[in-house]
Amino acid sequence: MKVTRRQFLKISAAGLGSSSIAALGFSAAEAQSDVRAFKLARSTETINTCPYCSVSCGLIMHSMGDKAKNNQMSIFHIEGDPDHPVNRGTLCPKGAGLVDFVHSPDRLKYPEYRAPGSSEWKRISWDEALSRVAWLMKDDRDKNFIARNAAGATVNRWTTTSFLAASASSNETGWLTHKVVRSTGMLGFDNQARV
Repeated sequence: MKVTRRQFLKISAAGLGSSSIAALGFSAAEAQSDVRAFKLARSTETINTCPYCSVSCGLIMHSMGDKAKNNQMSIFHIEGDPDHPVNRGTLCPKGAGLVDFVHSPDRLKYPEYRAPGSSEWKRISWDEALSRVAWLMKDDRDKNFIARNAAGATVNRWTTTSFLAASASSNETGWLTHKVVRSTGMLGFDNQARV
């Protein structure tokens, strides 16, 4: 068998390295038997959409928890969805950092209300927040609705309020949102995808 100088050095280095490790009492068999479990092996996958921009990249969010009644699942890893037609598994830096966004102490999780002239925000329930928005919209529509124009033609316009829709919706949701918003008479209607 003919061994080149380079092969000889490789064989010598491997032999010296393995004998040194064995001399220190380190067994390669023990190291190989203690294989760390894959971190996503027991996680629960949830498919979602990135909330940042109008591109609407697909996400796979991995959460951990035993799903007990009083136990909260916690998201610990977010990656791009390779089956999503928009991003095919890739994420921009903002999307890649979504785990920090989810666990940020500054993240607002509940509706808050600041009374006119006050400097304090107070936490309110979702029912109270949605009811307040609905009543304010109804009040504004009642005051500013234009049923007929100057020529007497029926126009049914509400020009003092606008609606900005999310771009992460499906076509069906977008169609339904458009129908609901236009049925109120709103003229100012746009989608985040154009902003």
